[in-house]
Amino acid sequence: MLKNTDKSILKLKVPPYSEEAEQAVLGSILIDKESMLKVSDLLIPDDFYFEKHQIIWEIMNQLYTLHKPIDILTISNALEEKQKIDQIGGIAYLAELSTSVPSASHVYSYGIMVKDKSTRRKMITAGDHIMGFGYSEETELNEDLEKAEKELFQISQTFLKDKFVSITDILSGRFEIFAELHDDPNSDVIRGVPSGFRTMDDMLGGFKPSDLCIIAARPSMGKTAFVLNIALSAAIKHKKRVGVFSLEMSKEQLVDRMICMTTQLDSWKLNKGKLEDNEFQKLGTGIDELMQASVFIDDTVGSSLPEVRAKARRLQMEHGLDMIIIDYLQLMTSGNAGLANNRVQEISEISRALKQLGRELNIPILCLSQLSRAVEARPGKIPMLSDLRDSGSIEQDADVVLMLFREEYYEPDTDRAGVTDIFIKKNRNGPVGRVELKWIAESMKFVDTDKRFDD
Repeated sequence: MLKNTDKSILKLKVPPYSEEAEQAVLGSILIDKESMLKVSDLLIPDDFYFEKHQIIWEIMNQLYTLHKPIDILTISNALEEKQKIDQIGGIAYLAELSTSVPSASHVYSYGIMVKDKSTRRKMITAGDHIMGFGYSEETELNEDLEKAEKELFQISQTFLKDKFVSITDILSGRFEIFAELHDDPNSDVIRGVPSGFRTMDDMLGGFKPSDLCIIAARPSMGKTAFVLNIALSAAIKHKKRVGVFSLEMSKEQLVDRMICMTTQLDSWKLNKGKLEDNEFQKLGTGIDELMQASVFIDDTVGSSLPEVRAKARRLQMEHGLDMIIIDYLQLMTSGNAGLANNRVQEISEISRALKQLGRELNIPILCLSQLSRAVEARPGKIPMLSDLRDSGSIEQDADVVLMLFREEYYEPDTDRAGVTDIFIKKNRNGPVGRVELKWIAESMKFVDTDKRFDD
């Protein structure tokens, strides 16, 4: 015979819900149509535990969308047309709802209670799904982990939406920042993530949180080396945490390049084992320095947008994150099978989603991009915004567009050998123009020349 304690263990747990809160929300709307304005973007039918409340909310929302009155008569007529009046308990239940609350003034608080219970139910459902992923051994572990993360993230994203903020609240905070800059003798200090190149930082002010920066060039112009220089400067000199998604090169290749940049060793000699003894000592010193850098590399081939998003969120949660670098845009996939045959639309979706990811994580995202062959046919070969491959939305979504150009690549006898032009073609919050950097090919390093040309 079971003891009382055993019976309590066997007792089924009831999912969280509040019938009174659900009735209060619906009743508030029935007695004051303006209440719908306060909760229309907060709740969806699934947030209600009882099916009859889901049906009533759906009808209310339809009437609200059509700008029709919301009262017992209009709702009962709509329910009768859909032959659902009996499912909700008839017109008598609507009358009961209208008397369930004395005032509609607290409708938003009731809505929050309903949303809270709904979110907890979704957590329970997600937990059941995640448990199923754990028991299943038919799929790859990484795939199951990705699905588990997605389950939880979807819940966190649907709980509360951002609300409008009064300009007075924003202005007070902005004034404090500007006043601090005005009084600070070092007000020219970079407020974003520094690039490591003084002349470029003067124009950009560093890479700011939520910025999407597109770094574009034709092949062999040094795009990857350029962003690795930025990553190392941010991580070593400024103690920033940088995530690198390399879809083209392996993590070993990237680290070899970083070693050369840090030690200024010849990359060919390093990879051929031709280092002198004194150079080998520099290698050890450089590796020790790199060991202190918070740079995290993912070199998964063919990464999709959902994978990049999930890994970035996880990296920020586990280690913190100040900047993301993606090498490069055209090697990514959206993860949306419906766009597989429309590359222009797929690239548009990716660039838009990267901009949203930057805002969500509040970090700058540096994304490399290829330029079209139209550059090669143009006299002078100077890149333009229209040369961005596959989609015009790249230019639209980006806050900053940098384009690399080396005259030496096209004209080996030029008197500008070793000079790389960084064209700032778009800068949402600052000037555009050109910056000259010195390219040291042996160690794959860029050096500032202090030459800047404003448009």
